Amino acid sequence: MEKVNIAEKLKKFTDHWNPRIVGELNGQQVKLAKLKGEFIWHSHEDEDEMFFIVKGKLKIEFRDRLVELNENEFFIVPRGVDHKPIAEEEVHVMLFEPASTKHTGGIEHSLSRKKLDRI
Repeated sequence: MEKVNIAEKLKKFTDHWNPRIVGELNGQQVKLAKLKGEFIWHSHEDEDEMFFIVKGKLKIEFRDRLVELNENEFFIVPRGVDHKPIAEEEVHVMLFEPASTKHTGGIEHSLSRKKLDRI
């Protein structure tokens, strides 16, 4: 058991849209990522996904609306819901999701990550 310093973990990488695993609990993974630009439309058929904004502002586009998140806010995307994260400037996020969650759901794309690093 060790404490985790989020700022220190975020200093360990600079790339975007490539989450790192920083912890696990009860079948869930805690991930950190840096986001910039637009991601792809995708959904997770069997898993909810929680976005917690550590730094910056994130928009999550849905087919019928747009949600804007600021620092210290979070949003849970329900399973099966198409969504597309958008970061106009670099955003630091913490993600909570089941370990079984595929990065881009069932979609194969150049941004898809099959194996995530642990830091």
